[in-house]
Amino acid sequence: MAVSLVGAFGRPRWHLQRLQLQGAGVRYGIGELARRTGTNAQTIRWYERIGLLPPPPRTEGGQRRYDRRHLERLAFIRHARELGFSLDAVRSLLRLVDRPDAPCEEADAIARARLAEVESRIRRLEALREELVRMVEACRGGQARECRVIRVLADHRLCLYEDHRRPRRREEDGDAPA
Repeated sequence: MAVSLVGAFGRPRWHLQRLQLQGAGVRYGIGELARRTGTNAQTIRWYERIGLLPPPPRTEGGQRRYDRRHLERLAFIRHARELGFSLDAVRSLLRLVDRPDAPCEEADAIARARLAEVESRIRRLEALREELVRMVEACRGGQARECRVIRVLADHRLCLYEDHRRPRRREEDGDAPA
């Protein structure tokens, strides 16, 4: 690996502090690497197979032996995945990690695209929440035949939004619900 990931995020290195890193010469078995990073051993092997984690050297008995660079790279992958970056995005970001002199525009574009995805999801969730609150507040607690929740679920025209995946109020289209 061309660059140390220590300090790569410009804030406390929670994921590296938690790992209790030791010297670069220390070698870990896959179980120890899994324990230190909170990553399943099968996931570590899979990251190796798909090229996110370089294959480690092996002992004469065929056991994998990971070093600090593997630990740091795996911590980077875990952190990126926790933030919801796709595997393709992680792969692109790792290419930049491996080329420290490359411009960071690609990293910025990847992060901005992820932010746009999150903001879009938040808008959808807020619209969904608004619809559910409206539905629940309109329920009078009577009998099922008069239940607003059941009526709204049975007749989508009573919803505020035509499509809950792409929220746009019906009244914006001149078609407000009753």
